[in-house]
Amino acid sequence: MDDEPIQLTKHHGAGNDFLVLVDPDDRHPMAPAMVRALCDRRFGVGADGLLRALAGRDGTDLAMELHNADGSPAEMSGNGIRCLAQAAVDAGLVAPPSFTVWTEAGVRSVEFAPTGPGAADASVAMGKAELGPDQPQQFDDRRARTVDMGNPHLVLLGPDPAGVEVADLGQRLQGVHPGGINVEFISVGPGADQLTLRVWERGAGETLACGTGSAAAAAAAHSWGLVGERVAVHNPGGTLEVTLGADGIRLAGPTRKVADLEVVPAEVLAAARP
Repeated sequence: MDDEPIQLTKHHGAGNDFLVLVDPDDRHPMAPAMVRALCDRRFGVGADGLLRALAGRDGTDLAMELHNADGSPAEMSGNGIRCLAQAAVDAGLVAPPSFTVWTEAGVRSVEFAPTGPGAADASVAMGKAELGPDQPQQFDDRRARTVDMGNPHLVLLGPDPAGVEVADLGQRLQGVHPGGINVEFISVGPGADQLTLRVWERGAGETLACGTGSAAAAAAAHSWGLVGERVAVHNPGGTLEVTLGADGIRLAGPTRKVADLEVVPAEVLAAARP
């Protein structure tokens, strides 16, 4: 019923924020219009995306359903799955220190450790990166390649991304790829085995961090011989740690709970952007 309140929580990983609905009985499917209304930062609550924590599938402990802020579905989010894990642990749906999560990109294992009130550290086995062909540029400090992390990425190496018009370039580059693509603008540094990143995410625009994007960036930079196997990726909202191993990539970082929310769907839709 649209007038029945639903309980959500809000979390962020390095500033990449999500609304989470713990829904193990699958009672509250989220239509695109509802996702857009809830994630709107002016007319709704505001978030980069919405997650549903569902009962596990295919032998997993938990399942993740992911929606971008524009209501479109997505396969995987490295920060999102860590936020989902925090909400599911708080709700008693799973228990730390480790559990498995079904996603559209495949099964992911999560290591989860509470660190204080509303705070936790979590790492995720992200699977292997599938690197597209290297695309050498005219200058040595500019390179590009696509990377598949269960969702699509285009990693662009260049000077400090602080000067990049991310909204303009990201949207234009995304439009060239059927179905859209996440675009990472990266530079090497400020220290050894470190990258600086800004990102344009399909379905959300520029965000303060991207977990799969950080993993893709580290994988691409490693393939170019610019970083080792343990990489600190400095996103605008915080630093994420990426470990590149023979069996795949592990992403680690902090997760923070922001708020408990009760919303009435009919009211949310009535207040939505015209």
